[in-house]
Amino acid sequence: MSIEYLHTMVRVKDLEKSIAFYEMLGLKERRRTENEKGRFTLVFLCPPGQEDGHADVELTYNWDGDEGLPSDSRHFGHLAYRVDDIYALCQTLMDNGVTINRPPRDGHMAFVRSPDNISVELLQKGDAKPPQEPWASMENTGHW
Repeated sequence: MSIEYLHTMVRVKDLEKSIAFYEMLGLKERRRTENEKGRFTLVFLCPPGQEDGHADVELTYNWDGDEGLPSDSRHFGHLAYRVDDIYALCQTLMDNGVTINRPPRDGHMAFVRSPDNISVELLQKGDAKPPQEPWASMENTGHW
């Protein structure tokens, strides 16, 4: 028996705002499905060079909102991405109004949240970067 990772699905309230957030992370839209009968849109995003469908985030947008859907607290943990420059990406996110919940004080790991409150872990590719301000002294904000 084998198993193959396909994607992580997250529900979103504002599709365009959510797409903009994931694009700031560096993801690109790979595929989109509009379902008139079911009244929903699915948008699949992936890191560049990983268009094989094995690293997708599926954004699910219900045209009529999520009212009436079960609020079963599905215990979603987080999405995790390895990035080339954690400091530069965190700066871009912060400059665009994204709160850095757990700053990359160690030059290795940070946590942010999407517009839909999805926790996203960012990990520095390779060795950790040397500590650098403003990150080294920045406090945590909220939770992740």
